[in-house]
Amino acid sequence: MNHRTSPSALSPTSVPAAGAGRGLGVHLLGGPTAVLEIGGLRLLTDPAFDEPGEYPVGQGRVLVKTTPPALRPPRLGQIDAVLLSHDQHPDNLDVSGRAYLAEAPLVLTTAGAAVRLAGTARALALWEHADLPRPGGGTLRVTRVPALHGPEGSEHLVGEVAGFVLSGEGLPTVYVSGDNASLRVVREIAARTGPIDVAVLFAGAARTALIDGHLTLTGAQAAEAAALLGARHVVPLHFEGWGHFTEGGDELREAFGRAGLADRLTLLSPGRSAVVAL
Repeated sequence: MNHRTSPSALSPTSVPAAGAGRGLGVHLLGGPTAVLEIGGLRLLTDPAFDEPGEYPVGQGRVLVKTTPPALRPPRLGQIDAVLLSHDQHPDNLDVSGRAYLAEAPLVLTTAGAAVRLAGTARALALWEHADLPRPGGGTLRVTRVPALHGPEGSEHLVGEVAGFVLSGEGLPTVYVSGDNASLRVVREIAARTGPIDVAVLFAGAARTALIDGHLTLTGAQAAEAAALLGARHVVPLHFEGWGHFTEGGDELREAFGRAGLADRLTLLSPGRSAVVAL
C-alpha cells in the first residue's frame, strides 16, 4: 500500500463525494464522527452533531462538549450505512445523531443498540459480517469485532461496544476501533484478521468518575495498537471536542514519534480530510 495522503479542507457546506478510488477517504466532522469513503460507498461513524454544552450521563455526572461539529446532517450527502459502536453515551450518539439514524438506510451496531434504536438498526454478533453491495460491483464486507470500553471487568458499567473491520477485493483492510481501551482486544483482532492497512483508532485517553482507568486508548496505546496490527496507516478519531479526553493531538504525535511510527500517523482536525491511496 502506498501511504500517500492528501489532507484538505472540507467544503463549508458539504462533505465532498470525491471518492477514494481503491483507497480510503476520511472526512473528520468532530469527535468520533467521520465519513469514510471506500469501494464507492460512504459510511458514517458514531453520529454526534449536537452543539457544545453539558450532557448528563446519569448519577450526577455530565460530559462536556467543547466544540461544534464541522458539518451537520443536511450537508453530509448520501450515506450508505452507519457504523455505530454503541448508543449508551452522548459523545458517541447524541440527540441529533439519533434523529439522523431514523433516516439512515442501514445502521450496523450491537445487539442491545439494535433493540433500543429499532428502525434500520441491524445487530452484528462478534465476528459476524454484513456484505454491502458496491456500486461498481462486488461487496464491502463489514465484520463486527470486539471492543472493551474501559479496563478489564468494567463491561457491566460501560456496556457493549462494537468495533468493525472493512474489507473487500481490491480494497484496503480497515479497522475502526470504536471506543476500545484494550490492547488484549487489539491482539485478538490482529490474530484473527492479519495485517491491517488502515487503523481508524478512537483515542483521547478518555476518563470519567465512573471508572478508575481510561475508557479509550492513550497515545502510547494507540501507537502500540498500530504496531500490533501491522497497520501501515493510522487515522485517530475521538481525541478532541470533549472535556473528558485527557490527551489530544500533541500526545498522539509524541507517542508515535517515540515508537518510531510518526510516518504512519495522519492527524486531522474537524473539517479536514485525507485520502489514503493503494
